[in-house]
Amino acid sequence: MSASIAAPQRRRRKIGRSVHIWSGVIICALFLFPVFWMVLTSLKKQRDIFTTPPTFFFDVTFQQYFAPLANADIPQRMLNTVIIAGGASIISLLVGSMAGYALARLKIRGAATIGVLILASRGVPSIALAVPLFIVARNLGVLDQHLTLILAYCTFMIPYVMWLMRGFFLSLPRELEEAAMIDGCSRLGTFFRIIVPISVPGLISTFIFSLILGWEELLFALVLTGKNASTIPVAVLGMAADTDNGANWGALAAAGTLTVIPMVLFALLVQKWLIRGLAEGATKG
Repeated sequence: MSASIAAPQRRRRKIGRSVHIWSGVIICALFLFPVFWMVLTSLKKQRDIFTTPPTFFFDVTFQQYFAPLANADIPQRMLNTVIIAGGASIISLLVGSMAGYALARLKIRGAATIGVLILASRGVPSIALAVPLFIVARNLGVLDQHLTLILAYCTFMIPYVMWLMRGFFLSLPRELEEAAMIDGCSRLGTFFRIIVPISVPGLISTFIFSLILGWEELLFALVLTGKNASTIPVAVLGMAADTDNGANWGALAAAGTLTVIPMVLFALLVQKWLIRGLAEGATKG
């Protein structure tokens, strides 16, 4: 009798597992299809891009990766994006993690409310910050500089980092800090010597997400830069806005592909720490 009951249960579990797997495959395919189509478009000649119905078999060409992208100065703008997004992510990680630790551990009245209010500042429209930042930067004579854009990016990265790291620090046992302070460590020394080393997975995960935010940001880069500190999203926008002969969709797709590749490679390199950080955050939280 028990065997006859167990068999249907095993079948249901097997069916449920298959449904979960195929649901994940379908969702991933839906999300990845635009990226696949972008890469495919970047390898087509202009005449093949607009064929109806769309063709998956065509003469592959790499011409979209040369002349149009050279005119847009993609290598320099790629370097600018790396410097600005990376610099802003590092500063935000340092400041935001310390702020998150203070809200998680110090006896501050209304710490949770303060954290929510800081996080809520991310809901402010970017244009509401971009215009005042432009006026201040213009008056100080620091427009079109890397440092200006780095500090501007920090305005939306720090609240994000603070909230994520606050949750991670709350999951850590207080006994570690108490033991360190009994041994003579200050609060700041405890943070850097004890908390930071055991929080590396969370810090790496937060850094990756911050880097992605900075990599794709457009409005601040468009408003605060001209030529010297211009980033990849601004270059792509400029190519899309070229209406003399119509937008060069092949070059746009090539620029988009080149923009995505560094983030994909970076994510593959650090995926071990990213998954570990996400898993530990989920289990400890």
